[in-house]
Amino acid sequence: MTTLSIIIPVYNEEKTVEAVIKKVEAVNLGTVKKELIVVDDCSTDNTRTVVKTIKDIKLLFHEKNRGKGAAIRTGIQHSTGDIVIIQDADLEYDPTDYPALLKPILENKAKVVFGSRFMPGVKIETGVESSGYKGNKIYYLGNKFLSFCVGLLYGKKITDMETCYKVFRREVLDGITLRATRFDFEPEITAKILKKGHKIVEVPISYKPRPFTEGKKITWKDGVQAIFYLIKYRFVD
Repeated sequence: MTTLSIIIPVYNEEKTVEAVIKKVEAVNLGTVKKELIVVDDCSTDNTRTVVKTIKDIKLLFHEKNRGKGAAIRTGIQHSTGDIVIIQDADLEYDPTDYPALLKPILENKAKVVFGSRFMPGVKIETGVESSGYKGNKIYYLGNKFLSFCVGLLYGKKITDMETCYKVFRREVLDGITLRATRFDFEPEITAKILKKGHKIVEVPISYKPRPFTEGKKITWKDGVQAIFYLIKYRFVD
């Protein structure tokens, strides 16, 4: 039986983390077994109290705040699945997209799949079909520029490097050393996957963006750092 390890890094998401986990649990993946791994990155609100009440998950805690990338690495280290997916805990991404994300991997057409918010067929928060979610223009253009940098530096075209939904066959991750601690996880994993010669297959996903007033954490500074890391990992490990 194929097992999907679902890594959920969490920091101060007391209002949404339980709902996200329920959505993940409710998704029907047929014969694919789910392994839920929640990594609390030393939350300062009631997130830890909430997740402790949830059954049938593998629960890990950081004793100090280390960043999203570090939480993902902790989750990967403790995962046992044949396939691994990253799931944010803020309800921006919809777990009902799992079957579409897994399909290319289960059909042996890909070892890496990214869920794109910028492809034809993307469903924005209203559920209306669009040519891709644009949201805040600064972040939309920033993400497009980062994807352009991927093509320029690595010779591969992708539409959404910063997407949360990244899915990997276990053997892909086993061949990569990750060092990211914050949002540098996205450029690092993308760069190292492409340098290993793996093809990234993208599929359109649903997306419900939230504003900073509701807890969104990534900033323009992380975008600038992402450019640095894309350049760095083009030439060094």
